[in-house]
Amino acid sequence: MLRSIPYPFTFSILFSLFFLICSVFSPLASGQEQESSGGNWPQFRGPGSRGVASDNLPLEWSATKNVEWKTDLPGRGWSCPIVWGDRVFVTTVVNHGKTEALKKGLYFGGDRHEIAESRHDWKVLCLSLSTGELLWEKTVHSGRPETPIHIKNSYASETPVTDGEFIYACFGNVGIFCLDFEGGEIWKHELKACPTRLDYGPSASPAIHGDRIYYVYDNDEDSYLLALDKKTGEQTFRISRDEKSNWATPFVWENPVRTEIITPGTGAIRSYDLDGKLLWEIKGMSSHTIATPYEADGLLFVSSGYVAGKIKVVYAIKPGGRGDLTLKEGQTSSEFIAWYDNNIAPYNPSTLVHDGFLYVLLDRAIFGAYDAKSGKAHYDRQRLPRSAGVTASPWASGNHIYCLNEDGVCYVLKAGDTFEVLYQNHLEAGELCMSSPAIAGDRLLIRTDKRLYSIRNSD
Repeated sequence: MLRSIPYPFTFSILFSLFFLICSVFSPLASGQEQESSGGNWPQFRGPGSRGVASDNLPLEWSATKNVEWKTDLPGRGWSCPIVWGDRVFVTTVVNHGKTEALKKGLYFGGDRHEIAESRHDWKVLCLSLSTGELLWEKTVHSGRPETPIHIKNSYASETPVTDGEFIYACFGNVGIFCLDFEGGEIWKHELKACPTRLDYGPSASPAIHGDRIYYVYDNDEDSYLLALDKKTGEQTFRISRDEKSNWATPFVWENPVRTEIITPGTGAIRSYDLDGKLLWEIKGMSSHTIATPYEADGLLFVSSGYVAGKIKVVYAIKPGGRGDLTLKEGQTSSEFIAWYDNNIAPYNPSTLVHDGFLYVLLDRAIFGAYDAKSGKAHYDRQRLPRSAGVTASPWASGNHIYCLNEDGVCYVLKAGDTFEVLYQNHLEAGELCMSSPAIAGDRLLIRTDKRLYSIRNSD
């Protein structure tokens, strides 16, 4: 019967079927993009929370070389920039009183227990990607903070997320705000201020999937997983969590078995279905859990490594588990855990998987590379030369791995099984870098305590 159909119509049907098949099985359709595409970087660590970009980023730059533009930012914030089309979105909080100078290095001694009495303005900024021009700024909240924060935290540490139509900006202890691309407020959902461990303050970012926003607020009073309708801001569900303070952003894991919400925590890694029902858990994390989970090569990678603790775990988890998946003493793998290592995880940075390698950047600027499928070390604990402490997560582009320290020095390493530092790139002296960059095509967007840089090859 097919031969009786006119040729143009037959070709149209075949093309439509081919497009449908490609759409269904493509990484883009599953939400597990392997790298940044189309210039969009819609959330913390980009598509799939992976930190993997296309192969056209600059290898060398300075405070002037290959700097396409730089724009001063008001206030303070450690949220990462996000990008959609020709627009860059970033959050900040402006203190109308005196702001204490920032501290570099590890976090010990940075506890602050006094609440500022001055007025603060919580803002969302929109810049042009091509020029760095400030297109608009929106103040979503003004007032005195309700809780103190650690000196190395900020009141704008949560990275916003976008679906290409709206921006969803989260400020812990204040609220989640939905804005359109012109800065108009669509809705807001207030977040009750809760105490955190040693008054560190919150910093976990929201995640978006389908028609929902997911947010985890682990604190010392009332921890929970929250789901909001992204169109209205109405609460879909709120699930109490048996956790104290953590700072990890949730990850929505679309795998061949089902879609899950992954929430790391000190008590356990927990997986929930899209209605908030607990699917499985793994106990044995460190006392402070910060890093963001992600999927790579069919495995879920979760890490937790408080710098002053003995537990520094990385788990590579297979899909399909149910119930308590905690390893028994002496085990390093099981039916649903491909491998586990208790001595390699960073504290603040997330790990990175690229082309079959797992890269680990420790907070003291120590670097290692491991086989992503087995956990076997290719090399372990190599120190970056003359490096300050590290908070930002590493990222990959082509055959290179990038590591940014707090002094604004970015080390470009050779990807693969040998440790080799190829380039050292310095921004202006005295700038502090704690945010993980955003990547938009061939542009690298680095946020410091003072400004936002667009790094791009000029030739």
